[in-house]
Amino acid sequence: MRFNKLDLNLLVALDALLTERSISRAAEKIHLSQSAMSNALSRLREYFGDELLVQIGRKMEPTPRAEGLADAVRDVLVRVEATISTQPEFSPETSTRLFRLLVSDYTLATLMPPFLASVYERAPGIRIDLRPQVADPRRALERADADLLIIPKDYCSPEHPAEFLFEEDFCCVIWAESSLATGDLTRERYLEAGHVVVVPGQGQPAIEDWIIQRLGVSRNVGVTTFNFAAPAQLVVGTDRIATMHRRLAVQAARLEAIVLREVPLPMPPMQQSMQWHTHRTTDLGLAWLRAVLRETSLTL
Repeated sequence: MRFNKLDLNLLVALDALLTERSISRAAEKIHLSQSAMSNALSRLREYFGDELLVQIGRKMEPTPRAEGLADAVRDVLVRVEATISTQPEFSPETSTRLFRLLVSDYTLATLMPPFLASVYERAPGIRIDLRPQVADPRRALERADADLLIIPKDYCSPEHPAEFLFEEDFCCVIWAESSLATGDLTRERYLEAGHVVVVPGQGQPAIEDWIIQRLGVSRNVGVTTFNFAAPAQLVVGTDRIATMHRRLAVQAARLEAIVLREVPLPMPPMQQSMQWHTHRTTDLGLAWLRAVLRETSLTL
């Protein structure tokens, strides 16, 4: 099929090339021979009047023209895929569909266990691929690398639908034998203490750190970690303090010699949400999965 003299099959090749930045890997991704992919790149270069990908050392890098095309091409392909792959019916009892969810380790420890149990009870053949959140989760959604994002409302993209799931508040975690465990945890003691802080590696601070920054205060950071559950272990044996999601802190208190205290700052709760691509709103399978997530969140 051609549009404006462009073979639309070449858009699939272009998307693979811009994603993989390698002729061999792009060919493997869309099941073409390497020579066929090289031919596709030549035709694309001729059509757009641009090199699109240039060899720099051992890597192929996109030209400015190619970078400008990347998101538009992916959006077209996502629209087409969403249209033709949406089934008129969805039967969870017999489905073997694979759903890909981007989640944090906080979500893995709190929402996912009851959610997976509920999915298995209703649809034992459905498969769930839980993937770590990346630097730009919105891009993963737009590139169809994920069906759903489970993220705080403050991090949701305004360009796609999102739905609130549940609230989570914060508390302080302190080693039971720490000097901070005796007496009131005042604002002054909290700010003077050394802190264990989560830096999840998503190109932005963890939600609790972001909230504290908005309050106009700074903490004395002694330790940083990438794992939301780890601070409860990392404060043990020290006079440090950690500000954690309360559900994770309660879980940790069953195993660690820690005590929980209220945060002496006015911290609003986190609103955990789910988000999906706007082109997938009518996807019956995804709508069913969202309903299960919605029901599960009510039990937390």
